[in-house]
Amino acid sequence: MTPEEDGGTFRVPRPERAHAERIAALRQARVTAAPAHLPSEHEQAAFELGLVVALVLGAPNASAGLDLLVNERRIQPEGAEVFGALLYATGREEAAEFWWRFAAGSGSGTAAYCLHLHHLRLGETDDADYWRAWSEQLAATRQQPRTLRMNRPLLPDDVRRDILSRVHHGLAPQLPAALVEVIDRLPVQDGDEEEVPNPWGLGLVWGEPDDDHPQG
Repeated sequence: MTPEEDGGTFRVPRPERAHAERIAALRQARVTAAPAHLPSEHEQAAFELGLVVALVLGAPNASAGLDLLVNERRIQPEGAEVFGALLYATGREEAAEFWWRFAAGSGSGTAAYCLHLHHLRLGETDDADYWRAWSEQLAATRQQPRTLRMNRPLLPDDVRRDILSRVHHGLAPQLPAALVEVIDRLPVQDGDEEEVPNPWGLGLVWGEPDDDHPQG
């Protein structure tokens, strides 16, 4: 599955709407939920999103997922989930949302949950409830996940430890400046107002480049 293209710009279709009953139940549960350990729902969502991002980037199969995204001809949801996390860790929240939407629409429950937390952090409760319902719908109907090779970590040990430490201290996840510069140099989708980076230049850093893959 690949994003639809219109004039060189990727457009990701929104998944079929989750059941209204599930969304209604989630809204009621949010109203009656026990207090979180942070002062507001928005702060709690930001903390949890940072933690999920740190776990995605530190997962043993994160590198293999990104390799799929960078080097295969079809964009893979596992890699889109990881690429979204990388973008979030560089402060590109709208671009992260774009790739998480693609991953969630392709069956990634983790990406759908990231979108739930992203919108909840922004106070966009309708979208937050929709993506939470979609993540639960995926969990209820999930098929056997694809087994990815675990050849090397995506990030060095010290970087992964630093990201987790920042999150546990209430700070946003953050990549080292050298890796942020790599993301900064990636081409963006033509005509996209939000300047969504495409990931294929990452093959020079995180995987073997594919000469046949489009580079922007």
